[in-house]
Amino acid sequence: QVQVAESGGGLVQAGGSMRLSCAASGNIFNINVIAWYRQTPGKQRELVAAIASGKATNYPDSLKGRFTISRGDAKNSFHLQMNTLEPEDTAVYYCNIRGSTYRGLFDSWGQGTQVTVSS
Repeated sequence: QVQVAESGGGLVQAGGSMRLSCAASGNIFNINVIAWYRQTPGKQRELVAAIASGKATNYPDSLKGRFTISRGDAKNSFHLQMNTLEPEDTAVYYCNIRGSTYRGLFDSWGQGTQVTVSS
């Protein structure tokens, strides 16, 4: 079983920066895709950033240039760097990791971390 844990959320003023981290643990053989999503009450979860095993990245047009997804130095760790934050970025941010273990494919989510941007 693969577990995913996010960290780094909190309160920040508009215009500030924040870095979220995500770590996966378990008997992981390979990671194919890492993605960050966010969700606000009453709205669907939306993609914020994704990176594939080949290092190709994907961002919504509205977030390009402000958000950056990257791999961390530690094995199976990843980051989301968020700059020039706006109150509209306030949400619960989730890390999603898809890959394979020696037993088969997995698609695991973290429990989410709250990001609040004050105006």
